[in-house]
Amino acid sequence: MDYIYLHGFASSPNSAKAKYFRSSFAELGIDLKIPDLNWGDFSQLTITRQIEQVSAQFPPFSVPITLVGSSLGGLTAAFLAEKFLQVQKLVLLAPAFEFLSHWLPQLGEAKLKQWLDEQYLMVYHYAERRSLPLSYNFVLDAANYQDQQLLRPVPTLIIHGCNDEVIPIATSRNYATARPWVQLIELNSDHALADIMTKWQQIKSFIVP
Repeated sequence: MDYIYLHGFASSPNSAKAKYFRSSFAELGIDLKIPDLNWGDFSQLTITRQIEQVSAQFPPFSVPITLVGSSLGGLTAAFLAEKFLQVQKLVLLAPAFEFLSHWLPQLGEAKLKQWLDEQYLMVYHYAERRSLPLSYNFVLDAANYQDQQLLRPVPTLIIHGCNDEVIPIATSRNYATARPWVQLIELNSDHALADIMTKWQQIKSFIVP
């Protein structure tokens, strides 16, 4: 089994969660791969690019894969599992289901119009600790990825905070209710899931054969 962690939007392999999982997997003797989804050019980020980047790093087809994804990385992981039978398990941390319908309204109508008109919007990048331009192609591409398309019965563990201010927990509840192969664990936490370590035993039991 190969294990790959996909970080969230405007994050990096050096995020707190990425470091925690790298260390926790290492204690199990597992080398957790954590690709940099910024790929040296955050401005041209799209979900399609993330899928292509990650799938290009998959091992030979005979090797099954478990994907762990956070936020937008979680959504990307779900679509990778839909497309590639090699993906056998998913652990999704506050996955960004229905994220355009939640994220875009937070930007506001004026900023959305500015983005469309100018084709680039300055977005705060948490890993870089500064604002970087993001192409409007990000929105156009993301519109092609709808939760209703995710129908492959891949064993999935979702961990989501009840106080998530970015992606409401209702999105994961709706997703799990419609898919009996999904287990949802709710935490008294926000989108950052800073207390994810309290659920490590459940995660370990799920991922280790």
